[in-house]
Amino acid sequence: MRRRPLRLVTTMTAAALAVVVIAGCGAQVHGSPPAPSGPPRTVVAPLGALAPLPEVPPDAPSAGFVGLADRQRQATDQAAAAGADVTAAVLDRNTGQLVTNGNSMTIAIASVVKLFIADDLLLQVSRGETTLSPEDRRSLDVMLRSSDDSAAEVFWNRSGGSAIINRVVARYRLGATRPPGNDRWFNTVSTATDLVRYYDMLLAGTGGLPPEQAEVILSDLAASTPTAPDGMVPGGIYPQRFGIPEGIFAEPVAVKQGWMCCIGADWMHLSTGVVGPDRRYVMVIASMQAADDDTARQTITEAVQTMFPSGRI
Repeated sequence: MRRRPLRLVTTMTAAALAVVVIAGCGAQVHGSPPAPSGPPRTVVAPLGALAPLPEVPPDAPSAGFVGLADRQRQATDQAAAAGADVTAAVLDRNTGQLVTNGNSMTIAIASVVKLFIADDLLLQVSRGETTLSPEDRRSLDVMLRSSDDSAAEVFWNRSGGSAIINRVVARYRLGATRPPGNDRWFNTVSTATDLVRYYDMLLAGTGGLPPEQAEVILSDLAASTPTAPDGMVPGGIYPQRFGIPEGIFAEPVAVKQGWMCCIGADWMHLSTGVVGPDRRYVMVIASMQAADDDTARQTITEAVQTMFPSGRI
């Protein structure tokens, strides 16, 4: 598909970047509905020079992007009133429009790093540097679909620990992503916009992972399970349906979720993924809140609902 200029829109600033646009298809998972309760730039050639060929006009913005910056500000303010610090970014890959709430905080991304672990491992497979046994493949699927920590630990150690992050950062040119200081995978740090860039390049194939291997990751994310094993919480099971899958319930989504307690007094919740039947949109939202886990999940979900009140983009 066509390469488009990316128009970055925040609640405060605007800048120009570049992204690759591509669409795909695959398995789809929907979240649950909530309970009731500018014109193209004109290029003028200098005298004596040939005028450049016009760019292919971008697709029309989706209805969900109209007023999105204002709704992001509203969602951010509502979360702040509840004691939460939110960072959010949404990319329309067909138009190149990236809307953020202007908060570029760096966060420990917890289980979302399992994307990087899988990406690095599958690249090794594509190069013939390693093979996956049937048991390995089952573990990879469970790591991505159900956020299994034991599988992540095995693959992390097998592939060199923090060296995984350095390789992924180099391939995807992630300027704000860093390996963990203590070599524990869940303490890898990144930003909302770096994670959006990762997903966009994964879909486009420009991060180096072949399409058939990228499809393994995306298909697993589309089959994300409602709960995840987590030995650090009472009962050993944690709900994964917060943020994107609950807030954008009317669209197919492929998501990787992350959560962590306690960062100081805060719960961290991170919801990331690809939205839409044609994988047109990428969204990342994270929240830090000094509250119990149920309240913190509700806060990040309500932020997404405020951004997309119809449940779709």
